[in-house]
Amino acid sequence: MFTGIVSDVGQVRHIEKRGDTHVVIATKYDVDAVDIGASIACSGICLTVVDKGKGTDRWFVATASGETLSRTTLGDWKVGDPVNLERAMRVGDELGGHIVTGHVDGVAEVKSVLPEGESLRVIFEAPAAVARFIAPKGSVALDGISLTVNSVEGTRFGVNIIPHTASVTTFGRLKPGVRVNLEVDLMARYVARLVNA
Repeated sequence: MFTGIVSDVGQVRHIEKRGDTHVVIATKYDVDAVDIGASIACSGICLTVVDKGKGTDRWFVATASGETLSRTTLGDWKVGDPVNLERAMRVGDELGGHIVTGHVDGVAEVKSVLPEGESLRVIFEAPAAVARFIAPKGSVALDGISLTVNSVEGTRFGVNIIPHTASVTTFGRLKPGVRVNLEVDLMARYVARLVNA
């Protein structure tokens, strides 16, 4: 489980496709304190650490299956791309965002980015099958960032990105056409399942 509060922006160092896709991500995390088998949210995708550097050689390797590639933006990643990172939360950690699983529901696309006060107002297009779970003042995780939904119109929804979020995540680089990993609020998913049962 995660909170949607990004704690590092890593960088894709290497990608190798052999059966599954293996991604090496450089990080500022103390990798000596990261266990093999630990979960790290990588731009919102819960991935398992399968190898890592030591000491000041700070990187880790995660493996992505075909299922992950089909439902996320990971297949678009290139060497040098920035990646929002969050370590799994521990019992007793502050829940600063909302409960995020790292199980991506679909890919949303940026439709517009406009200044609004000191913030950026960003409009996204969600896949139709996922859009029904998004509600005004509800929560979404976009590329692993916990955000409040400010508006919903059909399959489009808007969020505001404050300057702090823009500066400590990849969202300072958003522009129309960019695709992001979308995870809807966990409660919305289960309520919909119960209503349709």
